[in-house]
Amino acid sequence: MTRYEKGKEVLESIQERPIEEIFEGLEDIAPDMSRYVVEFPYAEIYTRSEVDLKTRELCTVAALTVLGTVPQLKDHINAALNVGNSPKEVVEIIMQMSAYAGFPKAINGVVAAKEVFSERDLLPIE
Repeated sequence: MTRYEKGKEVLESIQERPIEEIFEGLEDIAPDMSRYVVEFPYAEIYTRSEVDLKTRELCTVAALTVLGTVPQLKDHINAALNVGNSPKEVVEIIMQMSAYAGFPKAINGVVAAKEVFSERDLLPIE
């Protein structure tokens, strides 16, 4: 199995959208970018056995909250839910980031989570 195939398998297991849809905005300007993303984080990092996907996705939600990258955060909130995290766990991790990234980024993260939860008919969270 190539690195790309290995990464694609992981990415498709955690995302509901087809891989082509995830990266469609890159094809006309940076077509290699999607390949790099699939081959490095998903083939090389996400497949390491020391940490499960559930934990990896919570860590990714935390990092993207701190960075303030809302589009990618929403994708990974969906992925976190897809690998077994509860909405409460996702919100709790985002709220914890207020201590490290500040309240504006944490609030933006909570709003992003609310949008994802609403799309998935998960509101109100229990």
